[in-house]
Amino acid sequence: MFQIVFNEISAAELSKLGTLEQLELLDEFQVGKTDLENLSGERFGKIERAGTVLYRFRAKEYRFYFEVKENSVIVHRVLHRGTFSDFLFRSKMPLAEDEALADSKHFWKLIDEGRNAKRM
Repeated sequence: MFQIVFNEISAAELSKLGTLEQLELLDEFQVGKTDLENLSGERFGKIERAGTVLYRFRAKEYRFYFEVKENSVIVHRVLHRGTFSDFLFRSKMPLAEDEALADSKHFWKLIDEGRNAKRM
């Protein structure tokens, strides 16, 4: 298992949820090396652009977007699948979800905001 680190933005997104929902999501969000080596596409996905690798984890109605550095999972964003931002990512997708996100400038802007946010 990796240590999971949330930045200010992803922590704030998660804190908007009720306590019970937060606990349920965090209980599901467990990432091991074997998960990342055997991406199913269902729970875990991989998004790449210009040499940057980002992973996606689905838990209930939420998507955790994160990267792995050393022995840590750094969560950049936690988005509800029905949010406006998440809808924009998926609304015009003839490709698979992760492929479409890899080409979305709006998505990478959200990720960069998370990447540059202070870690908690």
